[in-house]
Amino acid sequence: MIILGIGGILSEAAAAVIKDGVLVGAVEQRKLVRRLRPGELPDEAIATCLAMASASPADVDCVAVARPLAAGPEAAMHLELRARFPNSRVVVVDHHTAHAASAYFASPFEEATILTLDATGDYRCGARWRASGNQFVLEKELYYPDSLGDLYRRVTELLGFEPNADEHKVQWLSALGDDRFQDLFTEILGMQDSDWPRLDRSYFDSERIGHGGFSARFYQRLGLSDGAPIPESLRATIARGLQRAVEQAVMRMAGSGRNLCLAGGLAHNALLIAALEQSGRWENVFVQPAAGNAGTALGAAFYAWHNVYGHETRIGIGNLCLGPEYDAEQIKQVLENCKLRFRYLLTTEELIETAVRELGENKIIAWMHGRMEFGPRALGNRSILASPLDPYSTENLNIYIKRREPFRKFAASVPAELASEYFEVGPNARFLATVGRVRPAHRQTFQSALLDADRIRVHTVHERDNPLYWRLLHAAGKATGLPVLYNTSFNLFGDPLVCTPRDAVRSFYSSGIDSMFVGQFWLQK
Repeated sequence: MIILGIGGILSEAAAAVIKDGVLVGAVEQRKLVRRLRPGELPDEAIATCLAMASASPADVDCVAVARPLAAGPEAAMHLELRARFPNSRVVVVDHHTAHAASAYFASPFEEATILTLDATGDYRCGARWRASGNQFVLEKELYYPDSLGDLYRRVTELLGFEPNADEHKVQWLSALGDDRFQDLFTEILGMQDSDWPRLDRSYFDSERIGHGGFSARFYQRLGLSDGAPIPESLRATIARGLQRAVEQAVMRMAGSGRNLCLAGGLAHNALLIAALEQSGRWENVFVQPAAGNAGTALGAAFYAWHNVYGHETRIGIGNLCLGPEYDAEQIKQVLENCKLRFRYLLTTEELIETAVRELGENKIIAWMHGRMEFGPRALGNRSILASPLDPYSTENLNIYIKRREPFRKFAASVPAELASEYFEVGPNARFLATVGRVRPAHRQTFQSALLDADRIRVHTVHERDNPLYWRLLHAAGKATGLPVLYNTSFNLFGDPLVCTPRDAVRSFYSSGIDSMFVGQFWLQK
């Protein structure tokens, strides 16, 4: 049986494929074509998933599509799917149902509460579900405009960032602020008499275009004249007020219990996930790491497997490295076509030894191996790496390579079995979906990566998930005494994560990265 899941058609198009009860592939369209085509079927992502499943369109038994489908009539897309996949059943899955399925069926839980939160989500912007076995029942819904995600989008624009793209910047900026505006944003959320938000519209001006559309009342509460630019001294504190108010709101919406699953765009907020993990309200918290609209492709496929076909066996998401990979001949062809000088490292031991030596010389390396990650985070297959022992590593990464704001810190990758020696962190660090705290004895070592006094992004690497990257971390520890590397995604200037060897070459030679390891090939500048 082959089930093709399609999701995120209007903004983050992606496809996923299940073959005989195994998730064999998932990939976002933008990583393949390097551009956005909102409202169209993700042709290249679909073709790539089918290739990974060794299947043709005629082999597909079910196409599960997460709404919303397209800007035009949905009937036209349904007809297109019927024509393209002539032997398949077409199943249309509600947007938040797909989010819920992506979280619950990927979790290790047999029963749970599911909370899905995003900006609009096909008019509904939030939902809470009670799940048991194969079924989940809707308990409560939240509708636009009472949207936590939309409020986050407005503040993103207010602070001069790109709305619907840079919300993560507001999250990281918030770590530098204080709590003086938390009560203001709690008031805006309107949760005085309810555990679910009802936004106070008096803080918005529907006639005001740009800067988040906030009203004179909002500016007055900030102590500013109406429509005044936000001074630099207040930016982090505004971000902090929003972040803290949203964290408290989500805790009240979720309630308490044994197992909590989360998905939807707001679940990409790692500080929020950490707050839930540390709240004591839940014994276990699981966030689906590709929580945004792309992840609905997973959810649609899972929904079809469990609810349409009635299978009870869980499929899971494995190590989330579900995209394409490239063999030595394919890599070599690209390097030779680009007339590049390279060295082929004959063994894995030589590969790791060479990389550790480069890192030990305070060089920044690109590391591309195996299958591309699904979702927004690099987990050691499409990464840029640096040594925490280099006092200038984070400055060089931010200024000369990523060219981004200094408050955006890099993750610390560490073997999972050694993590507790250096950090306090929850289980969602496996997919870089939460933040942790540095233990006091090691705070000076990781000073440049700290979000505030002691919080840090942590990536716990399990041998079963990524044996090569795990070996590299251990080898770095053997050489230096510190089995930790700084890890950031291998991409530049807002581009998606590199996918192909050609993408890697382009990014390498457009940046200040010192050397690159693509498979067994080593390139230096």
